[in-house]
Amino acid sequence: MFSSAVSIASSFTRPVIISARRIDGKVSCAIGSFVVLNEDGWIVTVAHLWQSYFEYKKHEDAVKSYREELSRIEQDESLSEKKREKLITSLEIDKGIIQNHSFWWGEDGIVLKDIRPYPEGDIVTGRLEPFNKPKGMRFPVIKNPDMNLDIGTSLCKLGYPFHKIKASFDEQRGAFILPGKITPALFPMEGLFTRHVIAGKSKRTGREIKFLETSSPGLMGQSGGPIFDTKATIWAIQSRTVHFPLGFSPKVKRRGQEIEENQFLNVGWGVHPETVVSFLNDNNISFRMSNY
Repeated sequence: MFSSAVSIASSFTRPVIISARRIDGKVSCAIGSFVVLNEDGWIVTVAHLWQSYFEYKKHEDAVKSYREELSRIEQDESLSEKKREKLITSLEIDKGIIQNHSFWWGEDGIVLKDIRPYPEGDIVTGRLEPFNKPKGMRFPVIKNPDMNLDIGTSLCKLGYPFHKIKASFDEQRGAFILPGKITPALFPMEGLFTRHVIAGKSKRTGREIKFLETSSPGLMGQSGGPIFDTKATIWAIQSRTVHFPLGFSPKVKRRGQEIEENQFLNVGWGVHPETVVSFLNDNNISFRMSNY
């Protein structure tokens, strides 16, 4: 049912890798998805992919002070080795604080500029630079939110789950090193459009913040990717998975002990086409909209 649509959506769906290095030296990576909207390289994805970046920016001053004090101690030739180690150990800073951060937008050498976030609606847009349109690339069509949003419509999510990216950090270059040639595989997942979800009103625009619910969850790595119909028209941008308790707790035995296991229905929430369309229009981002 979705084979042709997945082929089309694969043309405009790309991976983003978020790398973070903490004060203790540990490097971690997360992967998400984004949609390329037009020939100028404008994209759309979800705002929550920036959470670690905001954490990094919040603690920049603390990291700078820590590094300066660490450098002063390390270069103080009057200190004995034992005293130096003691002073370094006594430096107070949360070892989980992020000291280096980076986004990788599907290819080396590409940065995202003119970033325009809408955190309340979990959506953000920006412009890839440089952007060279691959031969034969197709750009998406966004669902007209005023026409035929029928409950029960079959929809498909697309993104990059099940990938574990292991990066390192090069101190001399001050850059993250990703492993070899990165070619994560796309993974589609079908579900039914179940409900419109209103998550309050925007303080900035006064508009309702809306999500579109699907009967299947979004997987880690699909955040920011498209939710589309059999024509590859985008109905939503995958945002989160919500867990609804089913109200029964079967008992199972584990290691000789009987325990209760709560049962949940895991559903996906995507940024509603009404929110997507109004957000892109507010920012004068060109896109194509469906005629149905």
